[in-house]
Amino acid sequence: MLNPKIQDALNEQINAELYSSYLYLSMSAWFEAKSLAGMAAWMRIQAQEELLHAMKFFDFIIERSDRVALTQIEAPQTEWTSPLEAFENALEHEEKVTGLINGLVDLSLAESDHATNTFLQWFVTEQVEEEAAAQTVVDKLKLVGDNPVALFMIDGELGQRTPPPPAAPPA
Repeated sequence: MLNPKIQDALNEQINAELYSSYLYLSMSAWFEAKSLAGMAAWMRIQAQEELLHAMKFFDFIIERSDRVALTQIEAPQTEWTSPLEAFENALEHEEKVTGLINGLVDLSLAESDHATNTFLQWFVTEQVEEEAAAQTVVDKLKLVGDNPVALFMIDGELGQRTPPPPAAPPA
């Protein structure tokens, strides 16, 4: 069984991961409306990844013989002024999630919950990748500025992203 503090924090993280999925789905819809299908696809895949992250937390709580408590998901932003602003928001959001994961690691160490700490290490590594991916797109968008041909090329490049493999059901 999980320490009650850890259980509550992990349940809050499920909500944060579901919000992340919702946010990226909102960004995908915005990119679709702007006829930027590659960026929309990139964000849709990002939304799927965040849902997988939520399910990892969900399954871990269940595996530890505890209860998942789902709460209301906040409505995400729906408008951005540019693709750059959307990806800058994505990067800021990933930095926030990194802080949440780091807080969970700190809590697991403070509570001497080594199993949870080990579980969280995957997320620590994942957040490095998430921030780097968003930063790369931000850097490219800053580089091209308002050049529509370059934006078209970046959109095509981002549309090549492939979705993650489906999550295996818990054993």
